[in-house]
Amino acid sequence: MKTFTIFLFLVIFNMALHAQVDRTNFRAGLTAGMTVGDYSEAYGLNLGIDITQHWGVSNELDLGIASGFINAFGEKTTANTGGLTVQTEFDNIQFIPIAGSIRIYPASGFKIGGDVGYGLGVNKGNDGGLLYRPMIGIDMNGGSSELNVSYFAVNDEVTFSSILVGFLFLF
Repeated sequence: MKTFTIFLFLVIFNMALHAQVDRTNFRAGLTAGMTVGDYSEAYGLNLGIDITQHWGVSNELDLGIASGFINAFGEKTTANTGGLTVQTEFDNIQFIPIAGSIRIYPASGFKIGGDVGYGLGVNKGNDGGLLYRPMIGIDMNGGSSELNVSYFAVNDEVTFSSILVGFLFLF
């Protein structure tokens, strides 16, 4: 799976480098959200940094690369069983995404797209896995910033997933 993900990333990166439209977008910003799914009992708040570089293939399509960092804060849980109380505290879980990225512009200032690649696990015992992140976004302030909503998921044997809201600046 790692080999396929790296291959896909390199293909998208190569296509983006040879894009014909004279438009590039470097965006960086902050993202925040909540863990959902398999890990929702152990993790709550997520904070991260998004970094993307896109090259225009046409007026309606950008291809590029995406990376950044995301940290999910561990929760404390308490279980009561037969008069015995057990409290567990989960360590934070962290990923560095390395992904190919696509953005489609069906209307001016509005975009849909996604990132596919590998989520490198940073913390101890986190192997990472296949990363996928569908998103929708709108340009703000004449295109100098972006507000987006995304579903971030890293799938190894169990899927870590979050619903995120991001605010990015165009450089």
